[in-house]
Amino acid sequence: MAPELQRPPLQADERTAIIGWLDLQRQILRWKCEGLSDADAHRSVIPTSPAMTIAGLVSHMRWTEHMWLEVLFLGGDARRNPSFDESTEDADWRTDGRPLAELLAEYEAQCARSNEIAAGASLDDIGRHTGFRSGSANLRWMLIHLVEETGRHAGHADIVRELLDGTRGYS
Repeated sequence: MAPELQRPPLQADERTAIIGWLDLQRQILRWKCEGLSDADAHRSVIPTSPAMTIAGLVSHMRWTEHMWLEVLFLGGDARRNPSFDESTEDADWRTDGRPLAELLAEYEAQCARSNEIAAGASLDDIGRHTGFRSGSANLRWMLIHLVEETGRHAGHADIVRELLDGTRGYS
């Protein structure tokens, strides 16, 4: 049974709408993890994309949030984020068998940090990381991109979950 998924209000202001839709996609990704064993969370079911496991998706999205808001928007240190590791393919998808609960807790904390960053800035504020072209985007663009990225990967999680155990819903 689907959890109570919260959409933003129908007459929301811009910030409330953007964060509301982002939070909904985050909820869907977390929901797709409910009840999975660690073994299933790390099991690859797409032969051409072996890193696309539920655990890998959660890890990737944690680091995606970090990349866009802490590194590109705030100008933080890119070396802390495996997304920038050019020596290892899909480094941000790698989980080294870490428990799904741990990955979800890190994702949850990163989402809370992202919302905190967004709440403290204007949507028109420009990213501070000058080393990357995307760092020149404004916060509005970055948040809308996160809605797109999170929604895309929540859809992947829906498919992976169905292939793992047949669980479907809100697809």
